[in-house]
Amino acid sequence: MTTGCSPLAITALGVGGSAGVNHAMNGASYRTFTAPMPMVRVAAVQALGRMGIHVDNTGKQNEGGLIKASATDRNIEIELEAVSANATRMRSVTKRGIFSYDTATSDEILQQTEKLLKPQSAGTQRVSLPQGLASVLW
Repeated sequence: MTTGCSPLAITALGVGGSAGVNHAMNGASYRTFTAPMPMVRVAAVQALGRMGIHVDNTGKQNEGGLIKASATDRNIEIELEAVSANATRMRSVTKRGIFSYDTATSDEILQQTEKLLKPQSAGTQRVSLPQGLASVLW
């Protein structure tokens, strides 16, 4: 492989690492789900619980939602934004100290949330909201 092809090879190796998850320079991981925001909120909280991460508080932020959580020497912030009635963008940032980010944990939170939103597979329960509950959440 010539020197000019090396960046392409590195990029190609990195592309398959976390399919469906986008990253920003500030350590944030992003994913848009085809599900209403209240359903994504419930799935995210369940994913955090599944991972043994303590949810500190949840609430509204602008037109979306905010979930703050913590684990051993990590602070996690999840922002939810309704793209439409049936699509929700989720942003997860895991900070470890002041200047360090843990994108692996942020990615795993997104992946666990996705598993909970997918149709049932063996050993996984799908998130579902009782009729009318979506309108009272947030």
